Order: sequence, then C-alpha cells, then structure tokens
Amino acid sequence: MVYVEGYWKVQLVALCILVLIAAVILTGCSGNENGASPTSGSITVYTAIENVLAGRLIETFNARYPDITVNLVRDSTGVITSRLIAEANNPQADLVWGTAASSLMVLEAMDMLEPFAPVGLERILPMFRSDLAVPTWVGITAWETAFIINIPELEALGLTVEDIRCYADLLRPELQGNIIMPNPASSGTGFLTVVGLLELYGRDTDAGWDFMELLHENIQDYIHSGAGPANMAAVGETVVGISFGFPGISRLREGAPVAVVFPEAGSGWDMEANALIRQDDIHPAAKTFLNWAISDEAMAIYVEAFPIISTGEGGSYYGFEGQNPVDQLIDKDFVWIATNRDAILTEWNRRFGS
Repeated sequence: MVYVEGYWKVQLVALCILVLIAAVILTGCSGNENGASPTSGSITVYTAIENVLAGRLIETFNARYPDITVNLVRDSTGVITSRLIAEANNPQADLVWGTAASSLMVLEAMDMLEPFAPVGLERILPMFRSDLAVPTWVGITAWETAFIINIPELEALGLTVEDIRCYADLLRPELQGNIIMPNPASSGTGFLTVVGLLELYGRDTDAGWDFMELLHENIQDYIHSGAGPANMAAVGETVVGISFGFPGISRLREGAPVAVVFPEAGSGWDMEANALIRQDDIHPAAKTFLNWAISDEAMAIYVEAFPIISTGEGGSYYGFEGQNPVDQLIDKDFVWIATNRDAILTEWNRRFGS
C-alpha cells in the first residue's frame, strides 16, 4: 500500500510538470518567443515625420492602444537611413515609420526588411508599395519640393513672388546668398530636390549638375533639416527656403509673411513609407503599429498635412485648387534612385560638400 501511494504521488508531480510546460508553450505561441503581446509592450520606432505631426499621431495611437509604449527616435531621413545601416547586424528599431521609400529600397536591397502585409493593404495604390506579393515597405504619403518665400524680405530685394515661379528663377542675381537648402546627405527633402533636378534636366548628362553649380552661387547655407529652410524663411533668416509643402503651409497658417510656391516644371518628390525591421525576435506590437499606421484613423490625420496619401485620396493642395496634386510630381524611377543613391551623394559632396 505504501508503494502504491508513493507511485501515484510521483505520477501527480509528473503531471503537474507537464501542465506547467504546456502553459509556457501556449503563452509563447500567443505572442512570440518571449511571450510579447500585440496589444502591449514597448517598441522602438524610427521616423522622419515632423515632430508636431508625429506627436499627434502617437497620441491617437496610444488612445487606441494604451498598453503599447512607443519609443520614438526622430531625425532627418538621411540620418535615420545611416543609423539603420550602421545597426544592420544588431537592429535597435522594431520598425521604420514615415521614412523615404527611396531609403527603404536601399535597406530592402540589403535584406534588412521583413515582408509584412498590414491589415487594409488592398486600399493602398500599387505605386505606394513594394512590388512583392507580401510587401517589404508600404507608403503612406508623398511630399514634394516647394519654395518658402519671405515676402517682405523678397520685396526688399526688388522682387515679387511672381518673379519666383520655377527653379531657373532661383538663379536671379538678387538672390545671391539669400537661399537656404537642405543638405541631401542628411535630409530626404534635400535628396529628393537634387534627384528632381537630375530628372528634370537629364540624369544621363551633366545638365542637372551644371544647374546646381549655378544655384550654388546663390546658396546661403546647406542645413541638416528639410523643414529648417521653411522655418528660417518664416522668421526672416533667409529670403527663400527650399523645403517642402507641409512646414511652409504650417507657417503660413500661423501668420508668417510667407508664400508657398511649387515650381512650375514639377517637384522632386518621395514617399513616406513604413517597414518592419528583420530580426530574430519581432515584437507583435510592431505589427499592430504598422496595421494602425495605414488605417483610416491615421490616414485622416496624414491628409490634413499632405496633399497626397497612399489611398489616393487628397487633402487641400494649396496653390493647386481644382487640379490633381499628382500632376505636380515629376516622373521618377525609384529603382534607379535607390541603385545610384550613394553615387549621387558622393558627387554632390565632391562639388558642394565643403
């Protein structure tokens, strides 16, 4: 009798151990290897979205997912891209949100992106996503080159806004030392502007570079930020800021004495896009964020700041009422740009980096 009782005690202990092992396995399957949840935890998000807009979007996301902590790392596109490449063997970001598609294509070529089809992908126009069945990146908005002009400062030079309608007008002698432009090595806006000039003037000739040599004579400074030139023009620190639409329109709404001019020949442009970083342990909350980032809720906020969003719906396009804002965008070969990005930056730095 003692033997039988001891036997059943042993069997009971063994059963308890099996139950505990099963519970651990089931817990792991409900999230990922470390038991993380799609609706809780902490994720690191790299973004080039402007601070004010990013802050509002994160507040909206957290209202829906209060148990997900978003550690936001915000910088210009070039800096974000360089940082991701430097961290290729030890990823620190869970995902990239709102960074130039041309940069993400560089990361895609390095096999750094994990294919992921967010919920609602069928709403995204084909031109705003990678061409894989399960995309490596998905676009959310498009942004384009714009001239932000301080009207009083321009008039003090004897010019009017009507005198600045296209890229060639930036070569006027009155503007010598009165133009601020983003540095393409650090700024996505600077890079899309340089690429836009190469596309407009012919990328297979030196005409684009020759134009930039002439423009260089009028440049006051090349700065780190794509929004910086707009902000500097708004407070009179420069006459013309080569920037993009959103910060110029924002300063105009705030009452700054500026005009926002989109060049007549068309604007260089890029997409802001999202991607999941490839790594051994992908946090399920990162996928939750990427699902939300193309949701109707997020798109309703993007469209207030950008004339073009990836669902094809447009917001108010200042200066182009009644026209399709897509018409402002020049033809662009993203594969060529991604392939030649380093060569373009090397040539720009050789000519203008000093």
